[in-house]
Amino acid sequence: MARPAPIRLAGTIAATAMCVAAATEVLAQQQDSRVLNNQLQLGDVISGVTLNVEDAAGEVAVDNAAQGNSLSGSVQNGSLDLSSSQTMNGNTRATTTVEATGDTEGPLNLQTQARGNYLAAGAYGADLTIEASQVVGPSEVTASAAQTNEAARLLGGTSMSTTAIGNTTSIGGTGARVEGLVSQRSDAGVRSESFVVSQYIPATGEVIATSIGNTIAANSTAASSQALTLRQRQAGDAVTANVSANSGNAWDLAGRARATANQSVLYNQGGSVVVTADQSNLSQVRASTVVTAYDYGAATANAAGTGNEVSIGNNDRYLEIDNSQVNSGGVEVTSEFAGAYGYDVRVGVEATGNAVTGYACSECDGQMVISNDQTNSGNVSARATTRITGSGRSVVTSATATGNSGTFYVSGSGNSSGN
Repeated sequence: MARPAPIRLAGTIAATAMCVAAATEVLAQQQDSRVLNNQLQLGDVISGVTLNVEDAAGEVAVDNAAQGNSLSGSVQNGSLDLSSSQTMNGNTRATTTVEATGDTEGPLNLQTQARGNYLAAGAYGADLTIEASQVVGPSEVTASAAQTNEAARLLGGTSMSTTAIGNTTSIGGTGARVEGLVSQRSDAGVRSESFVVSQYIPATGEVIATSIGNTIAANSTAASSQALTLRQRQAGDAVTANVSANSGNAWDLAGRARATANQSVLYNQGGSVVVTADQSNLSQVRASTVVTAYDYGAATANAAGTGNEVSIGNNDRYLEIDNSQVNSGGVEVTSEFAGAYGYDVRVGVEATGNAVTGYACSECDGQMVISNDQTNSGNVSARATTRITGSGRSVVTSATATGNSGTFYVSGSGNSSGN
């Protein structure tokens, strides 16, 4: 008998949108290009998927996304001068609900994303000059996904990922000079939640929730350089990520939650990096993971929360960082496992007010010029809990809470400095 084809739903098809989001895509191959972008979204953007399946013989997959404003573009050769303003004042929500009945023989793959503003720009053998502003008003950015049938038998395992982000900027390229200013402000509550309940998972089960107020990523390689000023402000009531992964019998079950108010991650290769980073967080940051299994082979419960995070690496000689971070929102992180009979358990939790990392040149004597100013006035707590009522083979548990963390190093040269 022929096997049914995989079941797959796209959130953009099954979505109900209260107000259509703005999206723009630009591709430039001219010698000199200029883009002036202005996007304003006033209404809500909502995407929802509800799926009921019974005895699915193949893969069950859902891709569900809601996004307020979106701009993407790139340039090959020449230069690109990009000026962009994006404002999202409505709510952004993506919700996925699946009820799997009987045996699901293939993997259950669920991806759910909610983003307020998104900007992506690339340069290839070219120069990119950017002046970008992203603002999310006092609203809600939420992403949630759930498998709700307690009797579900997920024979092919599951991969569930929910992501909620207020503002996203992604820039970089190859053989590029990237310079300019990126400013982000979020007054929104940003929340993600992933929930799985099941009877039996005789395969890998991975359940993830990620929430970020503001995130900037810059990645440039092959004789590139960066000169950037980054400003991020998170002021909504909370940035939260919650995971609950549960099964009567699970062979390899993992839950991972991460919540970050402001994040900047940069990498460069082949030239200098000069960055001014300015981050401020007023929001409560909370990450929580709960994993339960009566019988288990391997079980992992991890959770991490950070007020402000900066990571800048340069695979060349010169790195200059002027970093300022102020966190006044509390950071509360919990991770818990509960089970009866099984083998290996790993429970980890990490909470940080402010964190910065800078590193340079793995193969030469790099030079770093660092100015670091960090202030944390919010409470920071990390709590890990493990409960085993029967017997197990190994249990590894760790919990770390840090107010301010600064790490700077030149790998391969023997020179390092810490702050």
